[in-house]
Amino acid sequence: MHISKRSLLATAAMAGIASVARAQDALRIGLIGSYTGPYADYGRQFDAGVALYLREQGGRIAGRVVDILRRDTGGAAPDAARRLAQELVVREKVQLLTGLDFSPNAYAVAPIATQARIPTVVMNASSSGITAASPYIARVSFTVQQVADPMARWMLRNGQREAFLVVADYGPGADALAAFRTAFEAGGGRIVGELRTPMGTLEFAAYVQRIKDAAPKAVFFFFPSGVMPQAFLKTWRERGMAQAGIALYATGEATDDSYLDATGDLALGLVTSHHYSYAHPSAKNRQFVQDFEARFGNRLRPSYFAVAAYDAMAAIDLALRKTGGDTNGDRVMDAVKGLAFESPRGPIEIDAATRDIVQTVYIRKTEKVGGRPVNVEFDRFERVKDPARPNQ
Repeated sequence: MHISKRSLLATAAMAGIASVARAQDALRIGLIGSYTGPYADYGRQFDAGVALYLREQGGRIAGRVVDILRRDTGGAAPDAARRLAQELVVREKVQLLTGLDFSPNAYAVAPIATQARIPTVVMNASSSGITAASPYIARVSFTVQQVADPMARWMLRNGQREAFLVVADYGPGADALAAFRTAFEAGGGRIVGELRTPMGTLEFAAYVQRIKDAAPKAVFFFFPSGVMPQAFLKTWRERGMAQAGIALYATGEATDDSYLDATGDLALGLVTSHHYSYAHPSAKNRQFVQDFEARFGNRLRPSYFAVAAYDAMAAIDLALRKTGGDTNGDRVMDAVKGLAFESPRGPIEIDAATRDIVQTVYIRKTEKVGGRPVNVEFDRFERVKDPARPNQ
């Protein structure tokens, strides 16, 4: 059969139109995170959680093929985050933004989300004020205040009446200090000292010596997950703080699952408060961990970053199903409000008033299980909201 040149051109043109239509039909999501530098694990965990959710859904969200456009900030870099968000919105025409591991980056992106009316789902950034910074931001991770407040209440419940506070000197550190102080003092506890250390410091000898000289009964600390908690715990052991009779408590960043093998025995016995453990004993989490290990091996453990990324995709999927696939910012944000579903961490919901996460906060102790350090949950606080915005 003879096929004319005109027919071939027409066929090629139709194929091109179909290809463009398929590209236009793809749901374009911009993901801003750390993929290089000391916090590159954050980006790897984000990618793993996204991949696991999309694999479950056959690569689609609300029936649409998904195109993830990743951008690297290399850590806390608000100017870079703002520039990358603007490029994603203006040049790449993304319909949603997500990722955002550091709070300064999330705050920097907020004005762009507002101006462009782009739905933005925060996967980690944990400063309390982030969802208030734009009506187009929702959060599926946690706030530092949300996990610090239960730690204070649990310590009081278990006989600790005085505490010394140590936090990294940046927004979430200030949030952790304020939340712990408020809850601890409200319950009759006494704060006997506080230290704010420079963000990123790994030299803790002078700080730990000041704590030892103050001789408090207990210390509560907060640092972002990664190298800072390891360095602090190493100095704590070298200075014989446990032998001095000083009890140590922290939020779960100190024993982030993805760094826990590297932290090793330094973390054993540490009691922490957080919203996810690799060892969380639910059927949903067992399947999540099994799927994670099947795809990525067991050298890299799933952390709360991977779980939040998985849940961000779930929230976007559920919201777009409610809107019938419409990505209009106002309609999507209305659909996000009040979402409730089962996460690998347990039941979660998005508060309709604040667009922030409501979830269980677990009290855990680091123990050896099967030869590896594990955050073993042994107590909990149900349906915890950010105490900075409890009734909004």
